[in-house]
Amino acid sequence: MTLFLKFDFRAICKKVLEDTLQAYNIEYKIMGFGEVELLKKPTTEKAQMLFDALKNYNIEVVENQKSILVQKIKDTIIDMVFNENTEVHVKTSAYLSDTLGHSYGYLSNLFSEVTYTSIENFIILQKIEYAKRLIINDRLSLTEIAFKLNYSSVAHLSTQFKNTTGITPSAFQRIISKRRELNQQN
Repeated sequence: MTLFLKFDFRAICKKVLEDTLQAYNIEYKIMGFGEVELLKKPTTEKAQMLFDALKNYNIEVVENQKSILVQKIKDTIIDMVFNENTEVHVKTSAYLSDTLGHSYGYLSNLFSEVTYTSIENFIILQKIEYAKRLIINDRLSLTEIAFKLNYSSVAHLSTQFKNTTGITPSAFQRIISKRRELNQQN
């Protein structure tokens, strides 16, 4: 039996953080996505135990300033792409600059220096992941998905989808439909 799940990864991450911090009796305040303020400095031993516990969930504590800003860029992009309440017609460069308080040129150069890819490529990857999620969970048409993700056309979405995944979104939809049929027969 295959289950098709719909989930909110932000809520899951927040819950994992809360549960882990509470398990170690660490006083905290969640500042934003991917940012937690520890209200009292834990002992070195307790901090290491916390870091190890978070690693079990593939959550890594970032300590390098450049890496912290790059992680904030990634978190902002993920929030921009996946958050239903984010204004879809805002320019990405303006959104990142306003949100993070740095020029887009600086953010773009730093991101490329640290990740060896561009902000634009990262955005495309996130949009395609969201498109796959929408195809699997919401059963929206490709036209609706293209509009929701601020693509100029279905053809533009299809091109980026195929370049990223190796198959067209239509083929992906057929694969998902076929899996559903097979699971219903079993």
